[in-house]
Amino acid sequence: MYNVNNSYPYNPYHYNNVTMPMPVSNPYNTNNAYRGYQAPYFVSNPVNTQMNNPYFSQQYQSNQNPFVNMPQNVNLILKDYGPQPFVINIDKATKQNDTYRTALWTGEYLQLTLMSLKAGEDIGLEVHPDLDQFVRIEEGEGIVQMGDTKASFDFQRKVYDDFAFIIPAGKWHNLTNTSTKPLKLYSIYAPPQHPYGTVHKTKQDA
Repeated sequence: MYNVNNSYPYNPYHYNNVTMPMPVSNPYNTNNAYRGYQAPYFVSNPVNTQMNNPYFSQQYQSNQNPFVNMPQNVNLILKDYGPQPFVINIDKATKQNDTYRTALWTGEYLQLTLMSLKAGEDIGLEVHPDLDQFVRIEEGEGIVQMGDTKASFDFQRKVYDDFAFIIPAGKWHNLTNTSTKPLKLYSIYAPPQHPYGTVHKTKQDA
């Protein structure tokens, strides 16, 4: 790609008459001739993609990069990947989830869960005295309500795709699906609210 005898800007690896070490190969991208410097996505040693990789399935071998040319119809493996470092397409994961609640990552100080509410279903009145909660809607629409007491909601807003809201610790709250299709969301608790690996297939299971 570059003439190693030319100086910058023609060769970014040759500067002030000193040739820099050529970048390492990316062992996960055999179709791309470009060689990049070491970074989280360009590593010099193979990693175990099966252990903490939601994109790993039978058709992917452990020495392949699942982010390269991954078919869009491949389902993610939705389970609790905490507390290890973790990357995922959160939009795809949230929309794929069909359970009432699935813990996707649980650590010591934070938890990520996926939720799906059926048409007309609500989460139910609840309060978390010692944690703050972040919620983002990826699909559907609903109404979120909050208040200082169980009987008094002085805050009410409509929420749609791509809307997010924060529930401060100690606030009573509820979220109701007002559409005719499932309401898909993900929620972040800090600190965690549910046990590691929590899966509630239905609201009744919760």
